Amino acid sequence: MSETAIRLLRPEDHEALTALMVEMQGHYGVPCPATEEILAGLAALPAGVDILIAVKGAAVLGFASACNLYPGPGLKSGFFLKEIYVADAARGAGLGRKLMTALAELAVERGHRRIDWTADADDAALLRFYDGLGAATYPKKVFYRLTGDALVRLASADQD
Repeated sequence: MSETAIRLLRPEDHEALTALMVEMQGHYGVPCPATEEILAGLAALPAGVDILIAVKGAAVLGFASACNLYPGPGLKSGFFLKEIYVADAARGAGLGRKLMTALAELAVERGHRRIDWTADADDAALLRFYDGLGAATYPKKVFYRLTGDALVRLASADQD
């Protein structure tokens, strides 16, 4: 039986990652785009996005998606972790920790000084996981999102 490896996403992994992303959308109970749309998004990742995957054979069992940030404190760079997900069938095997460890290694290798992310405040197990990594919470920070009609209104505000 092959060992689980953590590595950066390759084009040949896109189909397997797409299947995991479909599972993730179902896990969170949110709408899922068509498979073709997910594959197109993976093929056209924006510059500065890194996706680490946990693979065993040809199966993608988990992933962590992060983007580069600049500037951070002291005008240093960092990562923003957008998503980390482990397949339901692979949970409890330490893959989440392995993905975060690999992301930390990549951050240090690139000279980044930090990794930031958000978490669902109502998910006690998730918060315990993040606390177990040694991460600190920043209760003075507020998470904002500009989307939908509000995004369009702001984008066209100077055109009136």
